[in-house]
Amino acid sequence: MPDFLLPDLGEGLTEAAILNWHVTVGDTVKVDQIVVEVETAKAAVEVPVPFAGVVSALHGEPGQLLPVGAPLLSVGGFAEPGVTTSSGSGNVLIGYGTAPTTRRKRARRVEAPAPKAAKAPGVISPFVRKLASDNGIDLAKLTPAGTDGIIRRADVEAVLKNPVPEKPVAKGKRIPLTGVRKAVADKLTTSRREIPEATVWVDVDASELVAARAALNAKSDRPVSLLGLIARFAVAGLRKYPELNSRVEGDEIVLLDEIHLGFAAQTDRGLVVPVVRDAGALSTRDLSAAIGDRARTARDGKLAPADLTGGTFTVNNYGVFGVDGSAAIINHPEAAILGIGRIIDRPWVVDGALGVRKVCELTLAFDHRVCDGGTAGGFLRFVADCVESPVTALGDL
Repeated sequence: MPDFLLPDLGEGLTEAAILNWHVTVGDTVKVDQIVVEVETAKAAVEVPVPFAGVVSALHGEPGQLLPVGAPLLSVGGFAEPGVTTSSGSGNVLIGYGTAPTTRRKRARRVEAPAPKAAKAPGVISPFVRKLASDNGIDLAKLTPAGTDGIIRRADVEAVLKNPVPEKPVAKGKRIPLTGVRKAVADKLTTSRREIPEATVWVDVDASELVAARAALNAKSDRPVSLLGLIARFAVAGLRKYPELNSRVEGDEIVLLDEIHLGFAAQTDRGLVVPVVRDAGALSTRDLSAAIGDRARTARDGKLAPADLTGGTFTVNNYGVFGVDGSAAIINHPEAAILGIGRIIDRPWVVDGALGVRKVCELTLAFDHRVCDGGTAGGFLRFVADCVESPVTALGDL
């Protein structure tokens, strides 16, 4: 009766939580049939079984966290003709193909370390044991007054005279910090701990940006979003200021050749940052379409782990939450993040006259190790100028 072990999910992932089973005990399964959906620290992943037979046991409940190499389910009964345990299934995980090999590598079973036994208290007298038991006192938590380590009647009576008040237990709903939320929490904590970040911001007149978007979409079946336009300007800015498309590795600053643009997306499972690869090679419409496609896939929970890694710079449109500004946390190990506030009508001076314009705030948080304020301010001013004069900017891109 072979056990199907939780496979290596790649990207340095070592554990996954069971979301839901697609089979029950007694079901007949075929090679590459999806049997379970698990949530890693990066995404929800559908897991196919690499052999055929009858499910004899499920080794976990929804919500349970399993390490890589732990049994997922057991399969007994028959095997399909031509299927042996020495050949790969061809599809261990969706998005992770497996090539046939001449020798099957057995997954290593990961077992949790056994809990350490509590140290037994030094109690000689049966009377002392009974006195403690009758009064609900845990002898293992007592510290004897004497130097010989023996708990005596006086030690128990001292607790009875001066009971230690129990710590109040906080009431309320407890939510385990696992899966995507834990991955985000770990990354943000690492960012705050390792990156000496600074923030610059500027208010911009986005009236022409709104008008340019309307003109671009008037006679096109491939609409361009405001985020897509600003993302395109950010990519152009990174070409002019490559220090912000970098990362710090040890004592070196690595300037990266490709621009893999991440963008913050809110989903039911928490905040994720899908990545559009080689964003610098895409047109404005293609980049906007790629952002829209990945945002929908993220909300559906169908992004592969590879779609959430490898970013070199991030944009964050927190204006959709109705806020003007935010000191965003850099997506470690990147060097900067561009924030975009809501676009609202505000009084604005144009050519010496006060009027009403559509204004938004742009914010740049940057790693002060990779550049100084001059570079960060230059990048932000470049993006702001593009927002205020988008037709001129698009003509030069």
